[in-house]
Amino acid sequence: MMREVLYEGKSKVVCAGEDRDSLIIRYKDTATAFNGVKQAELFGKGKLNAAISNLIYEHLQENGIKTHLIKVIDDTTSLVKKAEIIMVEVIVRNVAAGSFSKKYGIPEGTLLKNVSVEFSVKSDELGDPMINISQITAIGICTAHELTEMIEQSLRINELLCELFKKAGIRLIDFKLEFGRDLSETSDRGKIILCDEISPDSCRLWDMKSGKKLDKDRFRRDMGGVLDSYRDVLQRLTEINNN
Repeated sequence: MMREVLYEGKSKVVCAGEDRDSLIIRYKDTATAFNGVKQAELFGKGKLNAAISNLIYEHLQENGIKTHLIKVIDDTTSLVKKAEIIMVEVIVRNVAAGSFSKKYGIPEGTLLKNVSVEFSVKSDELGDPMINISQITAIGICTAHELTEMIEQSLRINELLCELFKKAGIRLIDFKLEFGRDLSETSDRGKIILCDEISPDSCRLWDMKSGKKLDKDRFRRDMGGVLDSYRDVLQRLTEINNN
């Protein structure tokens, strides 16, 4: 059954859900970098990202993290809770890499002395500028209480993901999260829930032994082997899940 398309982003299409409390998201094969400046179609990427993200979300839900995921519909499609997205991205860093290394002159691969949690405005038009805690509340993106909740959840998610990826022989370098306010007509209405996806598109993942990059940096930096690396991540996570 065809559903009304509500929004199409760089990597996903959002459609009307099964009821007024839900939405359907479909993962696309489009790979993008640098706020959409660089693009390519990689056949099968949507299926890989959906499978990886669903495995991770199910793991997080089993460990007490509230997410938007309701159920998996098919290889590229999921039913999720309707949520009001909070317009900041949360970036959690364990190891210096990417823009962090470039901006602060820290060699890529340097283990940080503590976990870094930073924020950027969710806006391609503005170039996703960094924003601090007082600025977020000053312009009304969210309340101080919601901000505290997002930080606490991000740190807990980091603990869970570091442990999960370590079992898979993968080092979690950094990752991006998005949160929203639950809009469902339930007792959870208004509560902060994890939204969007967690996949090699939104994480930096390095093989623990070789240091090989298994994430979107392979596309950003024209390293090749993007889909092979995503398949490797999925296979490792699937093996853990089946044991």
